[in-house]
Amino acid sequence: MTLSRIVMRLARNPGTEFAGGDDHRGYALTAPLTADGKLDETAYAKHKNDCAVRRFAPDEDPADGRLAKRGQRWFFDYDEDDAVDDEPVYRLGEHRFAVGEYVTVTDEDGRPLTYKVVEVQPVN
Repeated sequence: MTLSRIVMRLARNPGTEFAGGDDHRGYALTAPLTADGKLDETAYAKHKNDCAVRRFAPDEDPADGRLAKRGQRWFFDYDEDDAVDDEPVYRLGEHRFAVGEYVTVTDEDGRPLTYKVVEVQPVN
């Protein structure tokens, strides 16, 4: 099983303060992918402790968490004991992680923001 490092940067989000996007805000995700670039649920179940996420932005310290799944709902979790910090990812299990694809993450204020996949590399 190979893990991939996936980097997503904030894309254009009209109607928000990020209308033009922001390359300095985003997520770096470590997760197993299938050959077609989707999350590998079988590998995730066996290696979920290796699946991590880091949220980064210029005006805040990086937040380190984990990729988590409850039922069919995938989310980024920064504190196992506190569900308030969970960031749901819209239909994450259906997304294809390939450069140029888009992913919607609900931020801590409950706003859905769109991110663009800018990098997908195997983790050494």
